[in-house]
Amino acid sequence: MTRELETRELTIRFGGHVAVDRVSSRFRPGELTAIVGPNGAGKTTYFNLISGQLAATAGEVLLDGRDLTRLSAPARTRAGIGRAFQLTNLFPGLTVVENVRLAVQSAAGVHYDMLRPWMRHGELTARAEAVLERVALAGRRHALASALSHGDQRKLEVALMIALEPAIFMFDEPTAGMSVDEVPVVLALIEQLKQDRSKIILLVEHKMDVVRTLADRIVVLHNGRLVADGEPAEVMASPVVQEAYLGTGARAGPA
Repeated sequence: MTRELETRELTIRFGGHVAVDRVSSRFRPGELTAIVGPNGAGKTTYFNLISGQLAATAGEVLLDGRDLTRLSAPARTRAGIGRAFQLTNLFPGLTVVENVRLAVQSAAGVHYDMLRPWMRHGELTARAEAVLERVALAGRRHALASALSHGDQRKLEVALMIALEPAIFMFDEPTAGMSVDEVPVVLALIEQLKQDRSKIILLVEHKMDVVRTLADRIVVLHNGRLVADGEPAEVMASPVVQEAYLGTGARAGPA
């Protein structure tokens, strides 16, 4: 089945301020879309509306034609939307493998049972170990999530998303706060996810070198409105983007 994520006239107001203003867009499998714009453009707010962290004032979020607009964030996760945040969203007191096992367990619909502990769920443990191998964290499986470097925590967050088997991967500034050495590892993981042409990948990013490396398509927000949408070379060359983003906005911090 061909998956499709769509926002229709998606809008949110905070008092008199319209943070996202009637944004309509469709996202297709096999395509990584970078959502860019200057500081305060509404990029992360738009992400929050899609994933359910914020409730829309108006408009709709649809997945395969199903209206998700009134669903909670956990319900949207169950529907197939996976989200990684600017700040890592892990269980810091659990080990690396325990974090991933919980995600595998959730995807499999298996509830914890004191009479049938984890060692009897061999197939789920094996799946968790395979995910850790994929993100190069197998060697840290018994480390607490809180003890990992920032880069490894971002890798673990990607592992949790992979384990949940979503239709949609959403990355909010995945390289934020990383050292120069850590950035290529996370970019390589996202490149690896792109090889699965059945997945939709959305990326909020303000580093244009990252966008150029990963994006198949660029959507530009400015003052909460969609002002450009297309192939990277075409969008980057457009006057509206040059003015709105690639000037002083390109050197601004994340939005």
